[in-house]
Amino acid sequence: MIRLIGYFFGLGCLLFLGVAAAAAIYLSVVSKELPDYEVLAKYAPPVTTRIHAGNGALMKEYSRENRLFVPIQAIPDRVKAAFLSAEDKNFYNHPGVDVGGLIRAVAVNLQNIGSGRRFVGASTITQQVAKNFLLSADQTFDRKIKEAILSFRIEQAYSKDKILELYLNEIYFGLNSYGIAGAALTYFDKSVNELTIAESAYLASLPKGPANYNPFRRAEAALTRRNWVIDRMVENGYVGQSDGEEAKKQPLGVVPPKSGPSLFASDYFAEEVRRQLIDQYGEKTLYEGGLSVRTSLDPQMQLEARKALQDGLIDYDQRRGYRGPIKQIATSQDWGVELAKVPGLSDVPEWQVAVVLSVSDQEVDIGLQPRVDAGGKVSTDRKRGMIAAADMRWAFRAASGKVAKSPSGVLSAGDVVFVQKTGNADSSSYRLRQPPKVQGGLVVMDPHTGRVLAMVGGFSYAQSEFNRATQAKRQPGSSFKPFVYAAAMDNGYTPASVILDDPLQITLSNGDVWKPTNYEGEGGGVHTLRFAIEHSRNLMTVRLASDMGMPLVAEYAERFGIYDHMNPVLAMSLGAGETTVLRMVSAYSVIANGGKQIKPTLIDRIQDRYGKTIFKHEERVCDSCNVSGWQNQDEPVIADNREQVLDPMTAYQVTSMMQGVIIRGTAAGKIKLNTDVAGKTGTTNDEKDAWFVGFTPSLVAGLYVGYDTPTPLGRGGTGSGVAAPVFNEFMQAATKDQPSEKFQVPAGMTMVAVNRATGMAAQPGDQGAIMEAFKPGTGPATSLQVIGGGEAAAQVAPEEILRTSPQANQAVTSGSGGLF
Repeated sequence: MIRLIGYFFGLGCLLFLGVAAAAAIYLSVVSKELPDYEVLAKYAPPVTTRIHAGNGALMKEYSRENRLFVPIQAIPDRVKAAFLSAEDKNFYNHPGVDVGGLIRAVAVNLQNIGSGRRFVGASTITQQVAKNFLLSADQTFDRKIKEAILSFRIEQAYSKDKILELYLNEIYFGLNSYGIAGAALTYFDKSVNELTIAESAYLASLPKGPANYNPFRRAEAALTRRNWVIDRMVENGYVGQSDGEEAKKQPLGVVPPKSGPSLFASDYFAEEVRRQLIDQYGEKTLYEGGLSVRTSLDPQMQLEARKALQDGLIDYDQRRGYRGPIKQIATSQDWGVELAKVPGLSDVPEWQVAVVLSVSDQEVDIGLQPRVDAGGKVSTDRKRGMIAAADMRWAFRAASGKVAKSPSGVLSAGDVVFVQKTGNADSSSYRLRQPPKVQGGLVVMDPHTGRVLAMVGGFSYAQSEFNRATQAKRQPGSSFKPFVYAAAMDNGYTPASVILDDPLQITLSNGDVWKPTNYEGEGGGVHTLRFAIEHSRNLMTVRLASDMGMPLVAEYAERFGIYDHMNPVLAMSLGAGETTVLRMVSAYSVIANGGKQIKPTLIDRIQDRYGKTIFKHEERVCDSCNVSGWQNQDEPVIADNREQVLDPMTAYQVTSMMQGVIIRGTAAGKIKLNTDVAGKTGTTNDEKDAWFVGFTPSLVAGLYVGYDTPTPLGRGGTGSGVAAPVFNEFMQAATKDQPSEKFQVPAGMTMVAVNRATGMAAQPGDQGAIMEAFKPGTGPATSLQVIGGGEAAAQVAPEEILRTSPQANQAVTSGSGGLF
């Protein structure tokens, strides 16, 4: 028996040694195949880029994985406790693998064999980090062994807090949210430090299976799992019994998932920022780099700009008549289901989609589009309303020219239309609306910094994502003229210089004859430069540009950033080139700020995922701004190193002349503000685009209105008739709470009373006198000197200057009455 026992013992030892050797060889082979766990020290997960307005409000988020990285120090203890209780209660005590937990899991699983119950796991948080970061999710023996080995090594290389930080920032929570910070925002619209015990417990329940505990599709299972986590928190001593019971009484409280930007009306602005970030840093950095971008957007001004442009487009469009319904649907059955399929304008919440149910001569009975929940289920609630005849009178005239006498001549049962509520929220009265076909772009800028404060790229981003403020290249028409006059003021001319306004014709080298005319065809005699710009005289502008030479005008246009390369042809002096609203507003800002060059920007500052500033728009330097204390030194001075591209005196002269545009010129009666304001109208050939750009001492705004495919706007489609009222509406809203401001006359200028007709010094009793600002060494002429008064001057310029670019050729040869 002893020999037999010894025999079996020896055999067992040999077997044990053999198994141990085989295990050692296996572990050695597996260890060589393990990935480098040291990469965890350089962990940089894809993180959401967040775009903020100037006041810090969130505008937009861009990501492939909705994740915000937070350090472990910023995660509250109750949140950590929830995850430790749900996933690994012995985390701070085991060496990477919880042997006790593993044994218990094996025992439970043996008992569950054949019972249909789900097998339980025993992976620690460290093991999950090893799997998520370094291994695949394959359910194989090899992977589990590798996971265990890596867990021991990770525990030796990193602190427990570091491992927990990696875990909480990496795990997937469902609904495209990654990491605890992203999940807190997605599920509860809260930051991590605002999460309650119940909310923390619910989030801790999700990593096991987000789909299994979806709060919208499996709410009961989600609530059960959350309460189980709360019980574990109480059992482990993280939460008191009473607090735990109170937390279990709370509803899930998950907010519906949001889509689109958080800041209303910022779509065009945010999209332009997105394009610029991709151009500067690349798509990968935008969607994975976790940038924090502070923009220059003023949310209140953005709302005011949006409303002003929308009001202007709607007003113009309605004057052109009604174009018909969106579509027709049957109303004999349940009209709500079909109506719910009609897309509305998500960024025009004031409007609703409705269907006409019945029509009489006095009113229209309508059914409003029902709500659709996140699962696509249409609400059974059918709300109705009424359109009075007075609230759709504009539609009595159809776009085709046909005129109706009552609603029954315009709408029919089954017509799907847009409507807008009138009166208070409880009112059932609506007015008829239609999305305008005409479009436009508007930009608002701080002239002293170049910060874009508001940008509207069209009537609705949902209707069209094309940004007409930055992407549409249009002819600015006479809104370009101030830069011709700025070049003149900078080169020896004065506002009192006199130019001939007689008809002019120019024979081109190909035999064509260009006959520029004033907008209304009138002309004749001589007038001052002030009169020319106030009344937008084309003939006088062409003669002035010819007298200076178009190369000089082109140099100024490029200096102001209106064009990159401008062809020096005379038609360009009338705004025949193509540019954008943003460029025009930037150029006007130079005049408004006294001639300082600016860089237009939508972005104030960009920080990387670690908070390091990698870009800032402000380039001015203040060496003495940061000092330890005050020791009777002078106040710090911020050095302004911007280039002076225009004489400040010239800037004031042009500003004064543009004030005249508003007081007695082409915009007379259109702009009514309680502060100094200057500006210029612009209307292109055949009235295809209507412009207005103007400014106060602290704000510049500019816009155009026109069809995307250039088409005549028709009668009254001018800068003064269409664009100036939009500018006025916006400026009234933007300046209503601001003190009145005055344009400052630069030191050294002389104010002289001038005869408006002759440009010479006014005599006592002159009725047409006006105060003009003159630079040192200049003044009114002592005799009448007319620019373009001789036959030679009427020939204008050598033919090579008149060779046109494609965009200028149309204006040169059209003979359509010129630009205004």
